[in-house]
Amino acid sequence: MVSPSATLLEALSPIASRFALPAPVVEISPLGRGNVNDTYLVVTAGKEAQRFVLQKINQRVFPRCDLVMQNIQQLVEHGELLAKSPNSWLHGERWQVPRTVAVPENGQTWLEVEGETWRLLTFVEKAHSLEILSTPVQAREIGRGLGLFHRLVSGMPAAELHDTLPGFHITPLYLQNFKSSLAQARSSQALQANQELEACLAFVAEREQLAPVLEAARERGELRQRPIHGDPKINNVMLCSESGCAIALVDLDTVKPGLLHYDIGDCCRSACNPLGEETRDFSSVVFDLERCEAILEGYCGAVGDTLSAQDFNYIYTAIRLISFELGLRFLTDHLAGNTYFKVSRPGHNLDRARVQFQLTKSIESQQIQIEAIIEKLRR
Repeated sequence: MVSPSATLLEALSPIASRFALPAPVVEISPLGRGNVNDTYLVVTAGKEAQRFVLQKINQRVFPRCDLVMQNIQQLVEHGELLAKSPNSWLHGERWQVPRTVAVPENGQTWLEVEGETWRLLTFVEKAHSLEILSTPVQAREIGRGLGLFHRLVSGMPAAELHDTLPGFHITPLYLQNFKSSLAQARSSQALQANQELEACLAFVAEREQLAPVLEAARERGELRQRPIHGDPKINNVMLCSESGCAIALVDLDTVKPGLLHYDIGDCCRSACNPLGEETRDFSSVVFDLERCEAILEGYCGAVGDTLSAQDFNYIYTAIRLISFELGLRFLTDHLAGNTYFKVSRPGHNLDRARVQFQLTKSIESQQIQIEAIIEKLRR
């Protein structure tokens, strides 16, 4: 019987080998638990075997893969220039931006194979990511990692980045999409109503006025667009296996112009839910204040003077909004037939929505405490 790893090697080695690798490929295995792209670890031959990350880009989500890769390349070049600068605020600290690997035949950093798009990136060695945090120290490093990333990209003009996901993190548009999907599901009689779904629909209806708050602040000039990561959940922050310090942010597809608050809110949403996104123990989902304080302390300590007074004014709103927004996106995908997020069972996206809505409730119940943490950091 042929092993699954041997089958994977046979299927993907011809693709990986078209990139500029230092030696032949000897091993390929699945990597990570992403909901969008298919990701694999590639190992090359030799005494000092090197590792790389091979990804098949989800073209339904990222139809302009060329623009995605151009953004990543800009980030790589900016990061390398900063690290080499004698005036770098990194002060010799380890911080990595995964580098792209080119295809020798045309110099591109992506590859088209039978209608599918692939890319190869360098692997962040001697590092690991976490699915769920267990200590405040870990939470502080997750926040510090995001702060370092924001400080890194603060010198990049947002206008020079492509908007590879128009509408991404624009909550009013997600609300429109939700209403459209709901109407379509009802008109086609495809909607299978149940108590859990009705509770989610009522939850959204009660909070519709929350959707435009950040975008309205941007339109008034209170917040401004800057380069953002777009998806800084905890398992996208790499920690040094020796020191435990944050050393990289990965999954850079969503790098684009946006509001820093989308990243801050998403980081807190991801890190402050001890049970994680996939739990089915909905009633036990809580927003952990100790982790929130540690994350924001780490973030503010690393980001420097990037934040304005107005930026601080909208941090609580961002934490609440992004949890609500992700729940709205999961719910919309459930209504639309699971076309965006990968699912493993019927009702998977509905369950994910219930987790985020319960987290939003917990955030709302602790508004005073969260705002007190933010005020302390502002001072």
